[in-house]
Amino acid sequence: MNGLMRVEGGNPLTGEITVRGAKNFVSKAMVAALLGETPSRLANVPVIKDVDVVADLLRLHGVTVDHDADAGVVHLDPSDVESAHVADIDAYAGSSRIPILFCGPLLHRLGEAFIPDLGGCRIGDRPIDFHLDILRSFGAVVDKGVQGIQISAPRGLVGTLIELPYPSVGATEQTLLTAVRARGLTELRGAATEPEIMDLVAVLQKMGAIISVDTDRTIRVEGVDRLDGFRHTALADRIEAGSWACAALATRGDVFVRGASQLDMMTFLNTYRKVGGEFDVRDEGIRFWHAGGDLDPIVLETDVHPGFMTDWQQPLVVALTQATGLSIVHETVYENRFGFTDALRGMGATIQIYRECLGGLSCRFGRRNFFHSAVVSGPTPLRAAQIEVPDLRGGFSHLIAALAAEGTSEVRGISIINRGYENFLGKLEALSAKASVGAGV
Repeated sequence: MNGLMRVEGGNPLTGEITVRGAKNFVSKAMVAALLGETPSRLANVPVIKDVDVVADLLRLHGVTVDHDADAGVVHLDPSDVESAHVADIDAYAGSSRIPILFCGPLLHRLGEAFIPDLGGCRIGDRPIDFHLDILRSFGAVVDKGVQGIQISAPRGLVGTLIELPYPSVGATEQTLLTAVRARGLTELRGAATEPEIMDLVAVLQKMGAIISVDTDRTIRVEGVDRLDGFRHTALADRIEAGSWACAALATRGDVFVRGASQLDMMTFLNTYRKVGGEFDVRDEGIRFWHAGGDLDPIVLETDVHPGFMTDWQQPLVVALTQATGLSIVHETVYENRFGFTDALRGMGATIQIYRECLGGLSCRFGRRNFFHSAVVSGPTPLRAAQIEVPDLRGGFSHLIAALAAEGTSEVRGISIINRGYENFLGKLEALSAKASVGAGV
């Protein structure tokens, strides 16, 4: 895919698109297949770059991966799992942070694992150390070298007690994938309970794991000696569904998102209605549309599930630039997620960001010098601009802004969006968007 898109904005998005399995679940379920002694089958799999990266990493470790893209089905056979060459794994270091989640399964299957110097998160940074500390608590031995991290389990892995200071999705996934075949009981306190986590728990239970989830965010895992493969259909991608819903709102459009699930989007739907968007829940999906008239400003705080998801925040902020009045958005999940607003201001939006907690409660980023609150004043007409895509979610939000703006925008680096949004060019065409891909950097 070329890196430059020209978008003629000011036209409502109308029509129907389909969302398939959640990016934040599918890749983890594919890794979980490593734990099984028999083949697995995963359905509702999207065609996105992250799936390709994980599939290639699995193949490097001897897993047979057969992806029927049209049917959305992946078959995974781990019967010939083996160690991969360091150089081969390192080739994917900049493409994904998924390799860190291979550790637990590989320690159980091979007794060792290797993690390259991960792109976007250098060796020794706190996020990586957080995962390594979890592995150490199970009894893993971690050796950091020039090329990456070598991990071994000479005495096997043993259940442990882990208390998370914050309900981290990645840390919860790491613990689950490691605990299911560790000897004895593992207790994880302060766990993340997002729908994607619960779908991973469902997959592991199908494989033979014994996992209980309490209402106080405590997950208990009784380790078992053996796991088999699974047959599972992935839950729909609620982030993508919300993104297209916000696009409908920002462009005064009407979009039916086939595959969207009300149960996983209830918090989003409440907020969408407060802003002035309309929706109609059907068995096969959800229709989202702009009801006409003025949109309403809101006060919003992101939070871990069941709160308002941080990945919904960025596309919604674009829609809030068209609301009448002042909206306040307090980001409590990621400390630096308002960088994408620079481009919106360049398009005419009135957005101010602050270090202070502007929500109802102070959060862990208060007094730490992070710009994690925003005040959005509207409505402000957006005008076309030249935009550089910064990251996956911010990039799609910039694309929404270009679709809502008057004039023709040039959006560079759109290949990043392909990491998490399946066939977004085809979906834009299905929604009658006036966009074309050309030569670019």
